[in-house]
Amino acid sequence: MSLPALHALRRTLPKAHITVAARRGTADIFIESNSVDDVLIQERSGLFSILSNASEWKRRQFDLAVLLQNAFAAAATAFFARVPMRIGYATDRRARLLTTALPLPVWKNERHESFYYLNIVAEFERIVFGASSLLKSEPVFDLPVSESRKNSARRILNEHGAIPARPLAIVCPGSVNSRAKRWPAESYAELADRLIDAGMNVVLIGSPAEIDVSRQVCAQAKRQPIVLTGKTSVAELVALIRIADVLVTNDTGPAHLGAALRTPTLVIFGPTNPLTTYPLSAQAEVIRHPPDCAPCMLRDCPIDHRCMTAISVAEVFQRAMTMIEKTSAQVFG
Repeated sequence: MSLPALHALRRTLPKAHITVAARRGTADIFIESNSVDDVLIQERSGLFSILSNASEWKRRQFDLAVLLQNAFAAAATAFFARVPMRIGYATDRRARLLTTALPLPVWKNERHESFYYLNIVAEFERIVFGASSLLKSEPVFDLPVSESRKNSARRILNEHGAIPARPLAIVCPGSVNSRAKRWPAESYAELADRLIDAGMNVVLIGSPAEIDVSRQVCAQAKRQPIVLTGKTSVAELVALIRIADVLVTNDTGPAHLGAALRTPTLVIFGPTNPLTTYPLSAQAEVIRHPPDCAPCMLRDCPIDHRCMTAISVAEVFQRAMTMIEKTSAQVFG
Protein backbone atom coordinates (compact mmCIF):
# COMPACT_ATOMS: atom_id res chain seq x y z
CA MET A 1 0.00 0.00 0.00
CA SER A 2 2.91 2.38 0.62
CA LEU A 3 4.69 1.79 -2.70
CA PRO A 4 2.78 4.50 -4.64
CA ALA A 5 3.63 7.03 -1.92
CA LEU A 6 7.31 6.15 -2.21
CA HIS A 7 7.25 6.46 -5.99
CA ALA A 8 5.50 9.82 -5.67
CA LEU A 9 8.07 11.03 -3.13
CA ARG A 10 10.86 10.10 -5.54
CA ARG A 11 9.19 12.08 -8.32
CA THR A 12 8.68 15.02 -5.97
CA LEU A 13 12.27 14.93 -4.66
CA PRO A 14 14.28 13.32 -7.49
CA LYS A 15 17.68 14.14 -6.00
CA ALA A 16 16.91 13.26 -2.38
CA HIS A 17 18.45 10.32 -0.55
CA ILE A 18 15.37 8.35 0.51
CA THR A 19 15.59 5.86 3.35
CA VAL A 20 12.76 3.52 4.27
CA ALA A 21 12.57 2.75 7.98
CA ALA A 22 10.73 -0.53 8.46
CA ARG A 23 10.60 -3.51 10.74
CA ARG A 24 12.62 -6.61 9.99
CA GLY A 25 10.85 -8.73 7.41
CA THR A 26 8.71 -5.92 6.02
CA ALA A 27 11.93 -4.14 5.07
CA ASP A 28 12.65 -6.93 2.56
CA ILE A 29 9.90 -5.59 0.30
CA PHE A 30 11.87 -2.44 -0.45
CA ILE A 31 15.37 -3.82 -1.02
CA GLU A 32 15.32 -3.44 -4.82
CA SER A 33 12.90 -0.54 -5.16
CA ASN A 34 13.90 2.15 -7.65
CA SER A 35 12.44 4.76 -5.30
CA VAL A 36 14.58 3.87 -2.30
CA ASP A 37 18.28 4.46 -1.65
CA ASP A 38 18.52 2.72 1.70
CA VAL A 39 16.53 0.50 4.06
CA LEU A 40 16.87 1.00 7.80
CA ILE A 41 15.73 -1.83 10.09
CA GLN A 42 13.60 -0.62 12.99
CA GLU A 43 13.43 -2.46 16.30
CA ARG A 44 10.09 -3.19 17.91
CA SER A 45 8.13 -0.38 19.59
CA GLY A 46 8.60 0.42 23.26
CA LEU A 47 10.46 3.30 24.89
CA PHE A 48 13.90 1.72 24.64
CA SER A 49 13.37 0.83 20.97
CA ILE A 50 12.05 4.30 20.19
CA LEU A 51 15.11 5.94 21.77
CA SER A 52 17.46 3.49 20.04
CA ASN A 53 15.85 4.07 16.65
CA ALA A 54 15.81 7.83 17.22
CA SER A 55 19.53 7.80 17.98
CA GLU A 56 20.24 6.19 14.61
CA TRP A 57 17.92 8.63 12.83
CA LYS A 58 19.69 11.54 14.50
CA ARG A 59 23.08 10.19 13.45
CA ARG A 60 21.90 10.10 9.84
CA GLN A 61 20.69 13.73 10.01
CA PHE A 62 17.43 13.31 8.14
CA ASP A 63 15.77 16.53 6.93
CA LEU A 64 12.27 15.13 6.47
CA ALA A 65 10.23 12.31 8.03
CA VAL A 66 7.21 11.19 6.01
CA LEU A 67 5.32 9.07 8.53
CA LEU A 68 3.12 6.59 6.71
CA GLN A 69 2.44 4.69 9.92
CA ASN A 70 -0.38 5.94 12.13
CA ALA A 71 1.42 4.78 15.28
CA PHE A 72 2.60 6.98 18.14
CA ALA A 73 6.02 5.27 18.09
CA ALA A 74 6.76 6.45 14.54
CA ALA A 75 6.11 10.08 15.43
CA ALA A 76 8.01 9.77 18.71
CA THR A 77 11.05 8.40 16.90
CA ALA A 78 11.09 11.32 14.48
CA PHE A 79 10.50 13.79 17.34
CA PHE A 80 13.35 12.51 19.53
CA ALA A 81 15.61 12.38 16.47
CA ARG A 82 14.91 16.09 15.98
CA VAL A 83 14.04 15.67 12.31
CA PRO A 84 13.28 19.26 11.18
CA MET A 85 10.09 18.42 9.24
CA ARG A 86 7.79 15.65 10.45
CA ILE A 87 4.60 15.09 8.47
CA GLY A 88 1.88 12.52 9.07
CA TYR A 89 -1.69 12.04 10.24
CA ALA A 90 -2.82 13.38 13.61
CA THR A 91 -3.67 9.91 14.89
CA ASP A 92 -2.87 8.08 18.13
CA ARG A 93 -2.50 11.35 20.14
CA ARG A 94 0.69 12.29 18.32
CA ALA A 95 -0.20 15.67 16.74
CA ARG A 96 2.14 17.60 19.04
CA LEU A 97 5.08 15.44 17.94
CA LEU A 98 4.61 16.45 14.29
CA THR A 99 5.52 19.71 12.58
CA THR A 100 2.73 19.07 10.08
CA ALA A 101 -0.20 17.12 11.53
CA LEU A 102 -2.71 16.19 8.84
CA PRO A 103 -6.40 15.51 9.47
CA LEU A 104 -7.76 12.20 8.26
CA PRO A 105 -9.13 12.65 4.72
CA VAL A 106 -12.93 12.66 4.55
CA TRP A 107 -12.74 10.10 1.73
CA LYS A 108 -10.63 7.61 3.73
CA ASN A 109 -13.21 4.81 3.59
CA GLU A 110 -14.23 5.52 0.01
CA ARG A 111 -10.95 5.20 -1.94
CA HIS A 112 -8.26 2.57 -2.25
CA GLU A 113 -6.01 2.58 0.81
CA SER A 114 -2.93 3.48 -1.24
CA PHE A 115 -4.43 6.97 -1.67
CA TYR A 116 -4.39 7.36 2.11
CA TYR A 117 -0.59 7.21 2.05
CA LEU A 118 -0.27 9.09 -1.24
CA ASN A 119 -2.19 11.95 0.36
CA ILE A 120 0.65 12.54 2.84
CA VAL A 121 3.13 13.06 0.00
CA ALA A 122 0.57 15.20 -1.85
CA GLU A 123 0.20 17.46 1.20
CA PHE A 124 3.98 17.73 1.47
CA GLU A 125 4.13 18.67 -2.22
CA ARG A 126 1.50 21.37 -1.70
CA ILE A 127 3.46 22.83 1.21
CA VAL A 128 6.75 22.93 -0.68
CA PHE A 129 5.61 23.65 -4.24
CA GLY A 130 2.15 25.18 -3.78
CA ALA A 131 0.19 22.51 -5.66
CA SER A 132 -0.09 18.77 -6.19
CA SER A 133 -1.76 16.51 -8.74
CA LEU A 134 -0.76 13.22 -7.15
CA LEU A 135 -4.28 12.21 -6.13
CA LYS A 136 -5.65 12.73 -9.64
CA SER A 137 -3.71 9.90 -11.28
CA GLU A 138 -3.63 6.15 -10.77
CA PRO A 139 -1.21 4.95 -8.08
CA VAL A 140 2.02 3.46 -9.42
CA PHE A 141 2.91 0.03 -8.06
CA ASP A 142 6.37 -1.14 -9.02
CA LEU A 143 8.24 -3.86 -7.19
CA PRO A 144 11.37 -4.93 -9.11
CA VAL A 145 12.82 -8.41 -8.57
CA SER A 146 16.27 -9.15 -9.96
CA GLU A 147 17.06 -12.22 -12.04
CA SER A 148 19.31 -13.51 -9.29
CA ARG A 149 16.42 -13.46 -6.81
CA LYS A 150 14.14 -15.18 -9.33
CA ASN A 151 16.74 -17.90 -9.84
CA SER A 152 17.07 -18.30 -6.07
CA ALA A 153 13.30 -18.76 -5.87
CA ARG A 154 13.47 -21.46 -8.54
CA ARG A 155 16.19 -23.23 -6.57
CA ILE A 156 14.00 -23.17 -3.45
CA LEU A 157 11.19 -24.79 -5.43
CA ASN A 158 13.49 -27.45 -6.83
CA GLU A 159 14.90 -28.22 -3.38
CA HIS A 160 11.36 -28.81 -2.09
CA GLY A 161 10.35 -31.19 -4.86
CA ALA A 162 8.80 -29.01 -7.55
CA ILE A 163 8.63 -30.70 -10.94
CA PRO A 164 10.63 -28.68 -13.50
CA ALA A 165 8.77 -27.01 -16.38
CA ARG A 166 5.38 -27.31 -14.70
CA PRO A 167 3.34 -24.11 -14.18
CA LEU A 168 3.43 -22.71 -10.65
CA ALA A 169 0.35 -21.96 -8.55
CA ILE A 170 0.97 -20.27 -5.22
CA VAL A 171 -1.78 -20.53 -2.61
CA CYS A 172 -2.07 -18.51 0.60
CA PRO A 173 -4.74 -20.12 2.80
CA GLY A 174 -4.12 -18.10 5.97
CA SER A 175 -4.40 -14.57 7.31
CA VAL A 176 -2.68 -13.48 10.49
CA ASN A 177 -5.14 -10.94 11.82
CA SER A 178 -8.52 -12.51 11.03
CA ARG A 179 -9.89 -16.04 10.93
CA ALA A 180 -13.05 -14.73 9.26
CA LYS A 181 -11.02 -13.75 6.18
CA ARG A 182 -9.99 -17.36 5.56
CA TRP A 183 -11.69 -19.42 2.88
CA PRO A 184 -12.20 -22.88 4.48
CA ALA A 185 -9.16 -25.16 4.67
CA GLU A 186 -11.12 -28.00 3.07
CA SER A 187 -11.86 -25.75 0.09
CA TYR A 188 -8.20 -24.89 -0.31
CA ALA A 189 -7.37 -28.61 -0.06
CA GLU A 190 -9.75 -29.46 -2.90
CA LEU A 191 -8.45 -26.51 -4.93
CA ALA A 192 -4.86 -27.74 -4.47
CA ASP A 193 -5.91 -31.21 -5.62
CA ARG A 194 -7.54 -29.81 -8.76
CA LEU A 195 -4.56 -27.63 -9.60
CA ILE A 196 -2.13 -30.52 -9.13
CA ASP A 197 -4.34 -32.78 -11.27
CA ALA A 198 -4.26 -30.03 -13.92
CA GLY A 199 -0.48 -30.43 -14.07
CA MET A 200 0.70 -27.64 -11.80
CA ASN A 201 3.19 -27.30 -8.97
CA VAL A 202 1.16 -26.05 -6.01
CA VAL A 203 2.95 -24.21 -3.19
CA LEU A 204 1.42 -23.10 0.10
CA ILE A 205 2.84 -19.89 1.54
CA GLY A 206 2.37 -17.78 4.65
CA SER A 207 4.04 -16.60 7.83
CA PRO A 208 5.12 -18.91 10.67
CA ALA A 209 1.88 -17.94 12.46
CA GLU A 210 -0.12 -19.52 9.62
CA ILE A 211 1.54 -22.94 9.59
CA ASP A 212 -1.46 -24.56 11.32
CA VAL A 213 -3.71 -23.51 8.44
CA SER A 214 -1.35 -25.03 5.88
CA ARG A 215 -1.26 -28.25 7.92
CA GLN A 216 -5.06 -28.36 7.89
CA VAL A 217 -5.03 -27.99 4.11
CA CYS A 218 -2.48 -30.79 3.71
CA ALA A 219 -4.39 -33.06 6.08
CA GLN A 220 -7.50 -32.82 3.90
CA ALA A 221 -5.79 -32.87 0.49
CA LYS A 222 -5.52 -36.05 -1.59
CA ARG A 223 -2.49 -34.67 -3.45
CA GLN A 224 0.22 -33.09 -1.31
CA PRO A 225 1.24 -29.52 -2.20
CA ILE A 226 4.68 -28.12 -1.44
CA VAL A 227 4.59 -26.34 1.92
CA LEU A 228 6.77 -23.24 2.23
CA THR A 229 4.64 -21.63 4.95
CA GLY A 230 6.99 -20.11 7.51
CA LYS A 231 10.06 -21.32 5.61
CA THR A 232 10.90 -18.25 3.53
CA SER A 233 12.00 -14.70 4.17
CA VAL A 234 9.78 -11.93 2.85
CA ALA A 235 12.37 -11.26 0.12
CA GLU A 236 12.17 -14.90 -0.96
CA LEU A 237 8.39 -14.84 -0.81
CA VAL A 238 8.28 -11.79 -3.10
CA ALA A 239 10.51 -13.57 -5.62
CA LEU A 240 8.37 -16.73 -5.49
CA ILE A 241 5.20 -14.74 -6.18
CA ARG A 242 6.97 -12.94 -9.02
CA ILE A 243 7.71 -16.18 -10.89
CA ALA A 244 4.28 -17.74 -10.23
CA ASP A 245 1.76 -18.32 -13.00
CA VAL A 246 -1.10 -17.60 -10.60
CA LEU A 247 -1.58 -16.62 -6.95
CA VAL A 248 -4.76 -17.56 -5.09
CA THR A 249 -5.06 -15.90 -1.70
CA ASN A 250 -7.32 -14.56 0.98
CA ASP A 251 -7.51 -10.80 1.59
CA THR A 252 -4.06 -10.56 3.17
CA GLY A 253 -0.54 -9.26 2.50
CA PRO A 254 0.44 -11.56 -0.42
CA ALA A 255 -2.60 -10.30 -2.34
CA HIS A 256 -1.02 -6.87 -2.55
CA LEU A 257 2.41 -8.29 -3.32
CA GLY A 258 0.89 -10.18 -6.22
CA ALA A 259 -0.76 -7.02 -7.51
CA ALA A 260 2.45 -4.98 -7.24
CA LEU A 261 4.40 -7.75 -8.99
CA ARG A 262 1.84 -7.99 -11.82
CA THR A 263 1.37 -11.69 -11.13
CA PRO A 264 -2.10 -13.01 -12.03
CA THR A 265 -3.75 -12.80 -8.61
CA LEU A 266 -7.15 -14.06 -7.49
CA VAL A 267 -8.26 -12.74 -4.10
CA ILE A 268 -11.07 -14.36 -2.14
CA PHE A 269 -13.04 -11.73 -0.21
CA GLY A 270 -15.53 -12.40 2.58
CA PRO A 271 -16.02 -10.13 5.61
CA THR A 272 -13.86 -7.23 4.43
CA ASN A 273 -14.64 -4.32 2.13
CA PRO A 274 -12.87 -4.62 -1.24
CA LEU A 275 -13.54 -0.94 -1.96
CA THR A 276 -10.45 0.12 -0.01
CA THR A 277 -8.25 -3.00 -0.05
CA TYR A 278 -8.78 -4.66 -3.43
CA PRO A 279 -5.58 -5.65 -5.29
CA LEU A 280 -4.94 -2.67 -7.56
CA SER A 281 -3.68 -4.33 -10.75
CA ALA A 282 -5.03 -5.20 -14.18
CA GLN A 283 -3.72 -8.73 -13.55
CA ALA A 284 -5.68 -9.13 -10.30
CA GLU A 285 -9.28 -10.16 -9.74
CA VAL A 286 -11.61 -10.41 -6.77
CA ILE A 287 -14.02 -13.27 -6.15
CA ARG A 288 -16.84 -12.44 -3.73
CA HIS A 289 -20.45 -13.46 -3.02
CA PRO A 290 -21.43 -11.11 -0.18
CA PRO A 291 -24.49 -11.92 1.93
CA ASP A 292 -26.52 -9.20 3.61
CA CYS A 293 -24.19 -9.19 6.62
CA ALA A 294 -21.05 -8.39 4.58
CA PRO A 295 -18.84 -6.51 4.94
CA CYS A 296 -18.93 -6.98 8.70
CA MET A 297 -15.15 -6.51 9.23
CA LEU A 298 -15.25 -9.00 12.12
CA ARG A 299 -12.22 -11.14 12.95
CA ASP A 300 -14.40 -14.18 13.72
CA CYS A 301 -17.75 -15.02 12.19
CA PRO A 302 -20.47 -15.29 14.87
CA ILE A 303 -22.77 -17.32 12.61
CA ASP A 304 -22.03 -19.71 9.72
CA HIS A 305 -19.30 -17.96 7.65
CA ARG A 306 -21.69 -17.78 4.72
CA CYS A 307 -19.66 -15.11 2.92
CA MET A 308 -16.88 -17.68 2.41
CA THR A 309 -18.82 -20.94 2.10
CA ALA A 310 -20.82 -19.39 -0.76
CA ILE A 311 -17.65 -19.38 -2.88
CA SER A 312 -17.24 -22.77 -4.55
CA VAL A 313 -14.02 -24.60 -5.32
CA ALA A 314 -15.14 -25.07 -8.92
CA GLU A 315 -15.52 -21.31 -9.40
CA VAL A 316 -12.13 -20.48 -7.89
CA PHE A 317 -10.43 -23.21 -9.91
CA GLN A 318 -12.01 -22.07 -13.17
CA ARG A 319 -11.17 -18.42 -12.54
CA ALA A 320 -7.56 -19.33 -11.72
CA MET A 321 -7.17 -21.46 -14.85
CA THR A 322 -8.70 -18.73 -17.00
CA MET A 323 -6.21 -16.21 -15.63
CA ILE A 324 -3.31 -18.54 -16.45
CA GLU A 325 -4.59 -19.13 -19.98
CA LYS A 326 -5.12 -15.41 -20.53
CA THR A 327 -1.57 -14.59 -19.44
CA SER A 328 -0.13 -17.38 -21.62
CA ALA A 329 -2.05 -16.06 -24.63
CA GLN A 330 -0.67 -12.55 -24.06
CA VAL A 331 2.89 -13.83 -23.80
CA PHE A 332 2.85 -16.29 -26.69
CA GLY A 333 -0.03 -15.09 -28.82
